[in-house]
Amino acid sequence: MVWRKPKGYSKSKVDWTGDVLISETSSVNDKEKALEILDNWRAIHRYPMHIFKKRLKRVSEKMNKEALAVQRLKRLPSILKKLQRRYYGNNPTMKLSQMQDIAGCRVVMPNVELAKKLYKESYLRGDLKHKRVNEKDYITRPKNDGYRSIHLIYKYKSDKEGKKGYNGLLIEVQIRSKLQHLWATAIETVDFFTRQAIKSSEGEKEWVDFFKLVSSAFSIMENTPLVPNTPSEKEELYSKIKEKEKELQVIKIMGGWARAVKVFESASKKKPKLQYFLLELDIVGEKLNISGYTKNQEIKAIEDYAKAEKRNKDKKEYDVVLVGVDVANDLRKAYPNYFADTEEFLENLKKILEKVN
Repeated sequence: MVWRKPKGYSKSKVDWTGDVLISETSSVNDKEKALEILDNWRAIHRYPMHIFKKRLKRVSEKMNKEALAVQRLKRLPSILKKLQRRYYGNNPTMKLSQMQDIAGCRVVMPNVELAKKLYKESYLRGDLKHKRVNEKDYITRPKNDGYRSIHLIYKYKSDKEGKKGYNGLLIEVQIRSKLQHLWATAIETVDFFTRQAIKSSEGEKEWVDFFKLVSSAFSIMENTPLVPNTPSEKEELYSKIKEKEKELQVIKIMGGWARAVKVFESASKKKPKLQYFLLELDIVGEKLNISGYTKNQEIKAIEDYAKAEKRNKDKKEYDVVLVGVDVANDLRKAYPNYFADTEEFLENLKKILEKVN
């Protein structure tokens, strides 16, 4: 494989790039130049990411053959959104060159014991020559939103000729259990279909609260610390989850979405020109109607979506979504076992609900 070479842009130039791209007053010429620099900056992370992914795959599969290791480069819209959120939020000094998750690799271990073992034996006491610059154990100390995983940030280092140009680039390594991964996949699914940003702590309160509670229930299953500000008593916790599930109709809605993605993924293979799908889900009747549109029918797709929304306004028993094929493909790439993960999340949720009297 041919790896993109660094063009020698200084950190100040990379930071200038981020500032230009999120500024509303930047000139067209500056934005074009900034996009060129960002493209190179993101692309050069691919080689060190590949090196970290190879090692992660090797050490995790040696520990357990069911380990699943993947890698990903952060998409441009996600980079810009994060810069905007940090810049205009509570961390105005954060710059593009400091972003720690431009490139990352993740492993999903079958259970939390193996996740912790991999972390301790292969990373805390491992033989990496790369410098660990940050470390967050969100399993021992879950985030307030319920997120649980282990994050490690490394600075790539090589003494090899031709590879020294990548030195200093930041790579994120995530280690999580299967149950933690199911929770994260479910969040991505809800964000995707409802256009929320629960993952970025910007979702609707009802959904945010639901996932916090479920994360604590999963913590109990794994015998790990609970999410802050959630009930410590099982009965109260499970009762609140049942209450939220009934309010949001999580099982029926997520089940419908999973079926829908299967349908329009199959349809787009048979008719590759289809670019948009309008989903109308009758939650109570558990009926799903899907309409496909080509790229040239984008305006009609939007108009039909608006009509469907108006027709079903204030009807909680109906869910209407317009989905783009490219975005759906991104979801599948980020979560290779998307369908199985969604179904398994719902199965675990059902087990929790069965424990409520």
